[in-house]
Amino acid sequence: MPLMDYLYKHMIQAENIHKSYGSLHVLKGLQLTVQAGEVISIMGSSGAGKSTLLHILGTLDQPDSGTLQIAGQDPLKLSAKELARFRNKRIGFVFQFHHLLPEFTALENVCIPGMIAGRKEDEIQKAAIELLDFLGLSDRQDHKPAALSGGEQQRVAVARALINKPDIVLADEPSGNLDTHNSRELHELFFRLRDEFHQTFIIATHNEELGNMADRKMVMKDGVFIGSSE
Repeated sequence: MPLMDYLYKHMIQAENIHKSYGSLHVLKGLQLTVQAGEVISIMGSSGAGKSTLLHILGTLDQPDSGTLQIAGQDPLKLSAKELARFRNKRIGFVFQFHHLLPEFTALENVCIPGMIAGRKEDEIQKAAIELLDFLGLSDRQDHKPAALSGGEQQRVAVARALINKPDIVLADEPSGNLDTHNSRELHELFFRLRDEFHQTFIIATHNEELGNMADRKMVMKDGVFIGSSE
């Protein structure tokens, strides 16, 4: 297989990942390979290690040991400045709590990662408007978060995660604060986005129904995967 085809197909490879916080051993030799364009759900009870894993895959934290390859690169070998640039370009984040800045409009919130990346303002704004339109928020772009519903705020957060066209989108309990209807809409949206923009999605969720919608469901317990289904 040609090298570039291999790197494209293997978007994430994590091998023997260990992570402890003090005496608490959270991840215990975890292994995970994710193909480009997959939608993966990670399920498990609170304390299983889901958020810790997403933080490591998102380069927000580092493992105590193990290896990690993302889009053909080893982020563990990058300097802090290089890592911040890599994260901004390659990875988008969607959290349970939207983390939108309350003093900025929906459009301005979406533009922020692009501004951090040093892109031209008119280019960022055009891309943000297109994303908000795609997500059904074209008439809400000038509203601040307090004037948006929970589902609308989460879709703004999704647009913000996508603005730099990342290879990977990591979602940590993204529907945790949404009702059943909005939860299902959000997860269906992830599949539409995958089909439209070809990103890889990894979604940590407690919701069994929504977890089962993924291409592959991984179940975590006590810091390791105990099962998977396709």
